[in-house]
Amino acid sequence: MKKIVITGIGTDVGKTVVSAIVSEALQASYWKPVQAGDLDNSDSKKIDRYTENVTVLPEAFLLSEPMSPHAAAEIDGVKILKEDIVVPEVDNTLVIEGAGGLMVPVNSEGLIYADLFEAWKLPTIVVSRHYLGSINHTLLTLEVLKNRGVEVLGVIYVGDENKATESIIQLNSKVPFIARIPMAERLDKEFILKQAERLKDIL
Repeated sequence: MKKIVITGIGTDVGKTVVSAIVSEALQASYWKPVQAGDLDNSDSKKIDRYTENVTVLPEAFLLSEPMSPHAAAEIDGVKILKEDIVVPEVDNTLVIEGAGGLMVPVNSEGLIYADLFEAWKLPTIVVSRHYLGSINHTLLTLEVLKNRGVEVLGVIYVGDENKATESIIQLNSKVPFIARIPMAERLDKEFILKQAERLKDIL
């Protein structure tokens, strides 16, 4: 059984959608350590709604405000400590979804997501999406992970192919291309299950 981290190059790149697809493809357990805001439609609830063969685990921290965890925790009067974010033990594969990007602060004492991923030493998938600046964001994300000794399984792109962008990322990072997830005309369970079926033989 294995554990996999899924991180993104920033916010709104499709990380939760990819997490749902990967979790379904692997019939895994899913865990988001910290959820900040949108508690009625949290990422965990989306995963549960869009998948059929995924066990959704409770978050370590649920925060009311949709902002960086360190700021949301202060508003809620919650203290987040590194030792309180313990990777669950499961009987199947575990998919862990981060928040935003690697440098997102988890608490006000300087803890960032990259610190957690470095401590966990788990293989990681990076989710990228093409926009002006995404080459820089993708290469920076991959560089940080490598410098911290985190194994990078590869990159999953969301959206249409951009050969110029993807080829230069591959050239500079030497990180494998895993898969491409198309933009969904309608994001629902049917889309997630269809994409998960495609990824079964890849993952």
